[in-house]
Amino acid sequence: MTETLPIPALIPSLHVRVELAQPEDHGRTAAGHRRVVPIVGGRVSGDFTGVILPGGADWQVVRDDGTIEIDSRYSARGDDGALLYIRAVGLRTGPAEVLAALGRGEQVDPRSYYFRTMVSLESSARPELANQLFVAACARHRSEVVYTAYRVS
Repeated sequence: MTETLPIPALIPSLHVRVELAQPEDHGRTAAGHRRVVPIVGGRVSGDFTGVILPGGADWQVVRDDGTIEIDSRYSARGDDGALLYIRAVGLRTGPAEVLAALGRGEQVDPRSYYFRTMVSLESSARPELANQLFVAACARHRSEVVYTAYRVS
């Protein structure tokens, strides 16, 4: 029996701007070179609109080749008062000179490096968001990360 399976599509869902504090360098730990980047604010628009609340962070492991394993967790408060929990897990990697420029806070073309995440969402006001898959294309700027999260159909 041959089945014709649906071909997933990517549907833009959220545009996110996450404001960051200076990274906290924890040095080499049992997990690897650990950094924690505090999240201090930002904005979400699209299928959920609101502000990023301070208090979250990106718990990173920096690999020997400069690749960063991303594990960020934070909350947003919608314009309607609803809360949204956001978790983004992924990778930022690229040529050594590009990663070094990003590390110095320089403006770098996001097409010159790979920065992708899987995004999980939870909200008591929007329970359907937890039942959908999202992937994101991201860019790192001096004091913020911006990304568009796409719902996988």
